[in-house]
Amino acid sequence: MLDANSIKSKPHYPILDGLRGVAAMIVVLFHLCEANSTGPYDQLINHGYLAVDFFFVLSGFVIGYAYDDRWGKLTIGGFFKRRLERLQPMVVMGMLIGAACFYFGDSHMWPLIHTVPVWKMLLIMLIGFTLIPIPVSWDIRGWQEMHPLNGPGWSLFFEYVANILYAIGLRKLSKTALTVFVLIAAAVLIQYSVTCKAGDLTGGWSLNEEQLRIGFTRLVYPFFAGLLLSRIVKPGHINNAFLLCSILLLVVFCVPRIGDPQHAWLNGLFESLSIIFVFPFIVYLGASGIIKGVKENKICRFLGDISYPIYITHYAFIYIYTGWVSDNKQAPLELKLIYGTLTFVISIIFAYLSLKYYDEPVRAWLKKKWK
Repeated sequence: MLDANSIKSKPHYPILDGLRGVAAMIVVLFHLCEANSTGPYDQLINHGYLAVDFFFVLSGFVIGYAYDDRWGKLTIGGFFKRRLERLQPMVVMGMLIGAACFYFGDSHMWPLIHTVPVWKMLLIMLIGFTLIPIPVSWDIRGWQEMHPLNGPGWSLFFEYVANILYAIGLRKLSKTALTVFVLIAAAVLIQYSVTCKAGDLTGGWSLNEEQLRIGFTRLVYPFFAGLLLSRIVKPGHINNAFLLCSILLLVVFCVPRIGDPQHAWLNGLFESLSIIFVFPFIVYLGASGIIKGVKENKICRFLGDISYPIYITHYAFIYIYTGWVSDNKQAPLELKLIYGTLTFVISIIFAYLSLKYYDEPVRAWLKKKWK
């Protein structure tokens, strides 16, 4: 068998890359709005957290497209090298930025941050480099995150879990078996979303039974539905697909909370049906889309390039902004908007610099080293 880097990469779906960037930008805006909300009923971009579920659908589709027909030439070790090369450098950078920003988050929101010794914070950072979840008892922030220096690391942990499950066995499922598996996962997703007390699918970021259940529920259907989609659907040729798909994503993410606390299941049903039907449909449209013009191509390329860096690095700045908001609840709305906009811009700048001066060079070095 050939090594990982002797197999040429397939062409990307540029519109899917662009949509990943659109969703990543929405995640940043969602977290900024979340810092100023009092709960889900006054939260702008109310369902922005579903971007993670959209990422899982995208990931399953792209993994199936990129690797399903290559296992005669590709080893499991080669597959994991490719995934580590793609994902791990920015995992490390996200933890480094989170560590550098950690003590700036000290606030009413997290009053114990200044009591955390530097050695303990650095230990959590080193563990974070591996994406091994830390137990709740090791939390250094107060949110019981499995990665308290970089909250979004939880979704990368589950991404790796999905990649491992795919590589060691589930890739061998026939279309029929995979369909049955995905239907069962869809039923589990609906059952959880309409019966959980919260009435939504937020969660998955703590190392306890409840949060792990949420995390696996959010992972299994989207990822393997994306994989199934890559096997059974032949993309067509659709004009204006990037604009159409972006609008559909915005609609899903910006729909206000559905139902009242006594009918929370309505919101859960909306979320599960969006994941089950709308997100795969958007991926299909995006894969079928035709890019016309240099401008649209550049936009999709930029958004695709920056999507992962901004997702995995932005939360360090969100922690700081959230802490500031908690200490300045009476601050004028204009000032909150200014600081929020500044946080958004800083997040983009750091993501771009990380991409160009760290991620791309490191991935090129790893590719050369492992060739």
